[in-house]
Amino acid sequence: MHNKKFLLFLLTGVFLGFIIGGYFPHFALNVSFIGELFLNALKMVVLPLIIVSIANSILNMKSLESFKNVGIKTFFYYTVTTSIAVGIGILTVILIKPGEGFPLHSENVFQREIHFSVRDLIVNLLPSNIFEALVQFNILPVIIATILFSLAVLSIEEKRELQLYKLISELDIALLKFTEWIIKFAPLGIFSLIASKIASMGGAKAIIPVLYSLGKYVMTVLIALSIHAFLLLPLIYYLFIRKNPYSYLGKVKEALVTAFATASSSATLPVTLKSVTSAGVKRSVAEFTLPLGATVNMDGTALYEAVATVFLAEAYGIDLSMTHYLTIFFTATLAAIGAAGIPEAGLVTMVLVLQSVGIPQEGIGLILAIDWFLDRCRTAVNVFGDTIGAAIISR
Repeated sequence: MHNKKFLLFLLTGVFLGFIIGGYFPHFALNVSFIGELFLNALKMVVLPLIIVSIANSILNMKSLESFKNVGIKTFFYYTVTTSIAVGIGILTVILIKPGEGFPLHSENVFQREIHFSVRDLIVNLLPSNIFEALVQFNILPVIIATILFSLAVLSIEEKRELQLYKLISELDIALLKFTEWIIKFAPLGIFSLIASKIASMGGAKAIIPVLYSLGKYVMTVLIALSIHAFLLLPLIYYLFIRKNPYSYLGKVKEALVTAFATASSSATLPVTLKSVTSAGVKRSVAEFTLPLGATVNMDGTALYEAVATVFLAEAYGIDLSMTHYLTIFFTATLAAIGAAGIPEAGLVTMVLVLQSVGIPQEGIGLILAIDWFLDRCRTAVNVFGDTIGAAIISR
């Protein structure tokens, strides 16, 4: 009953956010600090939660062999689902062709200087300075460093006698309690985040023209995301769990609503952990798979980047061959793994995909006007993919 009441408050916050932001923009901007405080609180707890959760879940495993079993399954699931998501995105955009008849004009172009390469992604997997990585919120290197350190502790036969083992276990309990306090303010924070974003776009009058001009593109992205989220992921869940996937979706809906509001899978992590454990996922598995998934399992982001790249190619009048599509497929999958779990991170890694097939990166400016909305949708899909993975690995 408590969960149902909390979900009602969350949905009310989303609804009021759109109404107040659209028709009372001045008031919405004045209360934007509430959303900033909520987002800051989530970000404040995210890094400690990731480090402690992963360390605690690994240390609770019996041996390195146990980790190998869970780790391989987790990475295999993430790689397969992300690849399938990219495939769905490419097929959907090829069929609908949203970029045809949408020529790019100079006034629609926004020059965005971003430098990103596969080499940088690989080199930066291991931080030269762990404290610098923490300060810069560079989560993937932090996760890898945490895993390596935890495995070193796990390899010590008398690990349960170590004070460090007990400290991490106690920190995990304390952080989860602290997280529960923050989550109680989610409805108010979500209301403020959405209201201020709508207001900053100019209210309801400004949003409608943007949606209309890019309507076919938005529809393409939403159709592809819906196919992945409501057909493919539930099918995978049913094949492995043999239970109703939509019932499970209902149990983790708090995490999906929060993901939509914050546009950050990392910031949503505290809510995601709470939701999946309440849905019956083993806590030890959730604490390993979810923090990792919030950084490397970006189904929605990978799908979105594939759709956006083909859309921009069509808008520029660039013909893509089968080789181009295969390049987009592999590059979008790789780029999504490198996308941080923060708002708009997909725009940064999209440059890698655009460059791989010779599409001008300034074309990103065309989709910036609507990306704030699509970013929230793809983040919700990212998080749902994480929860499905946690349930399967737990099984």
